[in-house]
Amino acid sequence: MLTRRAPHFLCITSILVLCPFTFQAFSQSNEKPKLSNFGSSLERLKWNAERQATIETKRKDTQSKRSDSEEVVRVETSLVVSDVLVLDQQGRAVQGLTAKDFVLTEEGKAQSVGMFSLGDNVSVARSIVLIIDYSCMQLPFLQTSVDAAKTLIDKLGPWDRMAIITDDVELLVNYTNNHRKLKDGLDVLLKRTWLVGHNTLAETQERHLPFGRGFQYSALMAVLKEAFNDEDVRPIVVFQTQGTEAHILQKPIILPPNPTGLTPDMKTEMDRGAKRHQEYMRRNKREFSLSDVYKAAEKSRATIYTVVPGFRLIGLSVDEQIAQMRALNDQVIVLPWISKRTRQENLNLPRDILRWEAEDMLNLQSALAVLSTITGGWIEFLNQPSQADQIYSRIFSDINRRYLVGYYPTNKEHDGKRRKIIIEVREHPEYIVMGRKAYYAPGPDW
Repeated sequence: MLTRRAPHFLCITSILVLCPFTFQAFSQSNEKPKLSNFGSSLERLKWNAERQATIETKRKDTQSKRSDSEEVVRVETSLVVSDVLVLDQQGRAVQGLTAKDFVLTEEGKAQSVGMFSLGDNVSVARSIVLIIDYSCMQLPFLQTSVDAAKTLIDKLGPWDRMAIITDDVELLVNYTNNHRKLKDGLDVLLKRTWLVGHNTLAETQERHLPFGRGFQYSALMAVLKEAFNDEDVRPIVVFQTQGTEAHILQKPIILPPNPTGLTPDMKTEMDRGAKRHQEYMRRNKREFSLSDVYKAAEKSRATIYTVVPGFRLIGLSVDEQIAQMRALNDQVIVLPWISKRTRQENLNLPRDILRWEAEDMLNLQSALAVLSTITGGWIEFLNQPSQADQIYSRIFSDINRRYLVGYYPTNKEHDGKRRKIIIEVREHPEYIVMGRKAYYAPGPDW
């Protein structure tokens, strides 16, 4: 049967079938008020089929009417800040630049630099959110990824704060600079799986399924809408995931057509899997699309670093992608609940199945790459668990080598429109400037 032969397909099926029966209430914390009811923003999202976009209803506590005589005083604080990394033609970070070196334009009109700071300035607080996906496909990497995340925690500056979110749309640890508290939260995550003190699925079923619900984009959407405000000068998201929830969003990434040349048993199993997937989508339809996530990311001003456990497929030939998928499956089949027979059968997994898996994974990776690029971050692939420490260290090094460049737009209209930003280095057209490409102006109700 295919569910015993293809670990990637097995994990997709497990997420779609098992997770609906393990619903957990969103965790709450009183440590910081703005994250005290994490995930509540998702309840206000409603998909508008006519506009093909999500509509967000207002919070009840903001809908109270003001009297006609009440005077509202608002202070213009429309500083647009971009966290940029400057690279030379060899891909090396360019250091030693000053505010006078940067040229800014908004919709083609020149802007004046009104704020400038170096990325390693410890007096400029960084608000970092780690979204850690511990769904089925992530488990081979989880122990090492948690250890690596602890090195990220050790690098926090005195004014930095960090929160940890899971793919259960759960606030695991509220914003804090307490290193011990952050590390203890990661240890709690490990204890939910059999990676610590458990060897079989039966030993963990009474407490918690051994992996998360796979609601990665929902967790990200909640972070983008709830975790940052105007006080956060440097909002940063570390998004560790393969992004499988993109299959059940509005305007979803569609699973590839069933490959040809399958045996009758394989075809039957894939048809069953497709039906389960369609039923799960029907019962768990999301109220937002990938486009809505991209828009929320631009509005949040956050720089997003995406870490994908698995092998890079972007830019590879079909044969190379198939080889990568076989290597990934070889890592997944070591999970304790996969039988010895399944592990043996994986050695002879048909090429058509691997190509099907590769096409699906490529689509998921491409969506994540777009997300990071538009926010000025980057995407990295965790091929071997041993690479996790290097990747997390690189993230913090990247953060420290950036420049904070801000300006007050000459266009003061509150029209809610998206405005394109171009940041360049004076007299150095060969330099590559990585940073946010656009922002959204305040709306008419501001």
